[in-house]
Amino acid sequence: MRAKWIAVTVVLGLFAFVCSVNGPLGPAVIGWHPAAGMPEPTAAQLPLFMLLGLAEALAFGFGVAFLLFGYSWVRAAGPAPTLLTRAAHLSIAWVLINWWSHDSCHIANGFEMGGLLMIEYGYHFTLMAAGATAAAWFTTVLRSAPGHVGRQVISS
Repeated sequence: MRAKWIAVTVVLGLFAFVCSVNGPLGPAVIGWHPAAGMPEPTAAQLPLFMLLGLAEALAFGFGVAFLLFGYSWVRAAGPAPTLLTRAAHLSIAWVLINWWSHDSCHIANGFEMGGLLMIEYGYHFTLMAAGATAAAWFTTVLRSAPGHVGRQVISS
């Protein structure tokens, strides 16, 4: 089971890294190019951006692995309505998956305010909703845990 998670995370993570906006295959595979006028990173900044890009790409890969294999873990965590459990599963996956495309959209959009507004609503608003959904699921599961200290914390 662990091998599937690792394989999906690494293969999709490396693919996402190579296909990012600044990656060697990005413009060819997904058609995203850095926007005109975007500043170039300095030699000292470039490795830091690359490290962040690699972390985001691996989070993307892990998010897809979680989407494929994680529902049973979420369901087994405790009783909650099926719809809330599925929503929490999808929310957790989205929190992991979104960063790669989010940064790529920012780089491709540049400083155009209409596009920036769409990116902010499309990503930030859905991340807030995902966090609220995961919190609702978590508190539902915690409340149902018999004798769990969380029951006392939530009811106070």
